[in-house]
Amino acid sequence: MKTSFYFRHILLTILVLAPLLTMAQNGNRNNRPSPPATASGKIGDALVTIEYSSPAVKNRRIWGELVPYGKVWRAGANEATTIEFSQDVQIEGRHLAKGKYSLYTIPNENSWTVIFNKATGQWGTEYDERQDALRVTVKPRRAAKMHERLAYVVGKNGILMRWENLELPVKIK
Repeated sequence: MKTSFYFRHILLTILVLAPLLTMAQNGNRNNRPSPPATASGKIGDALVTIEYSSPAVKNRRIWGELVPYGKVWRAGANEATTIEFSQDVQIEGRHLAKGKYSLYTIPNENSWTVIFNKATGQWGTEYDERQDALRVTVKPRRAAKMHERLAYVVGKNGILMRWENLELPVKIK
């Protein structure tokens, strides 16, 4: 009798506390080590919005180590980075229909593949190449200064990713 009494109380405690612990872990995305960020602006008449999580360098070697060369990367941390266009655009001279896409890259030392993928809402690099809407190749360049946190900028000629000592410009019209 006592055993079933204790068992019921332990089970009840678990059932009450489990949802609270889950809410505490997931509730405030701003408390993550790689907090959420948004970059937005107009390129021509198109509104462009990038939603991403912003990891920090933290004295790590980023390119070729933390972010390996030759492998698909979510272009941020946590959930896959997304980019949304309010109108059709030309990316590096190639057409992309308006809409929301996951933004992935395949970094290499001298050139990167930038991928606009139709699947959104996935965690990390849950990537399906069959969902690619567009792939373009761009050249990274050395940044003028070190950037501790990953950041995107939407400018009149395209988007720019900055992190550590690297910048990745992507031309958009």
